[in-house]
Amino acid sequence: MTKNELDRRKFLKLVGLGGGVVFASGLGIYPRVAKAAASEAGLLSTNSDSDFYFVQLSDTHFGFNNPLVNPNSDKTLLMAVDAVNALEEQPDFIMFTGDLTDSTNDDQERRRRLGSFKNIVSQLKCPMVKFMPGEHDAALDKGAAYKEFFGDTFYAFDYKGIHFVVVDNVSDPLGIIGADQLVWLKTTLSKFGPNDPIVVFTHRPLFPLNPRWDWWTADGQQAIDMLMPFTNVSVFYGHIHQNYTFATGHIPHYSARSTMFALPVSGSVPVKKQIPWDPAHPYEGLGYREVDAVPAKPSYTAQEFPLQS
Repeated sequence: MTKNELDRRKFLKLVGLGGGVVFASGLGIYPRVAKAAASEAGLLSTNSDSDFYFVQLSDTHFGFNNPLVNPNSDKTLLMAVDAVNALEEQPDFIMFTGDLTDSTNDDQERRRRLGSFKNIVSQLKCPMVKFMPGEHDAALDKGAAYKEFFGDTFYAFDYKGIHFVVVDNVSDPLGIIGADQLVWLKTTLSKFGPNDPIVVFTHRPLFPLNPRWDWWTADGQQAIDMLMPFTNVSVFYGHIHQNYTFATGHIPHYSARSTMFALPVSGSVPVKKQIPWDPAHPYEGLGYREVDAVPAKPSYTAQEFPLQS
């Protein structure tokens, strides 16, 4: 038995297997909720000045209405807000990775939904909340209404030593990043060192997970090529409504569950469609995630939380 295996057993014995603790060894470190126990065991050194965590919420689809898929769709966003507000320790920031609202061809209704969404999430206790559009928010008007409520569709920010880059691969109706934004991305990345920690947020996957289902970005490989020279890059995205991990070279890509409805595993059915509501297992497959960040390593741990009634 290796030292890592012994350490993992010691860690699990300390924190137990209950309480929703997920040991996400593939992401590199121990979950935030067990950090104190891990530190006590000598398995993890912490730095409260730099370590932090954020919450990723995705695909809330406010305005969605199909009782066969989610009979409580009008309450689901409020449930997600209440769940995050109930966390014992509030996150440093919250990131919504697109499809804030459900699609509508009515420009006025689109703005009504975006406004209502913004009003509801203003109840979040966390003072720092970030947004990006999904194709349901922005593809029909190239992000015009979204920008009225939330500003730029792509941007970058730094937090405690990590560079966060938000890439818009939905506002163009072709589902691409586009030449102008790729120039912006190249310029933004040129300011970073080769070993700097970088986290990229997108809505669609950058890689061709399933082009037939629109689970890809047509020019996403250009963005991946720009990121490849950097040694510490992670990508978090939404769109596919489920947890899925994939790597392009040394770059891991992590998808998030939806808070509104689940979708099938890629290629598991002939036609992509929403998974029907199961009264025996309400909200199955729905949820959000916390991500622990340790900039000094750099490393990230995802802890998944179900959306429950």
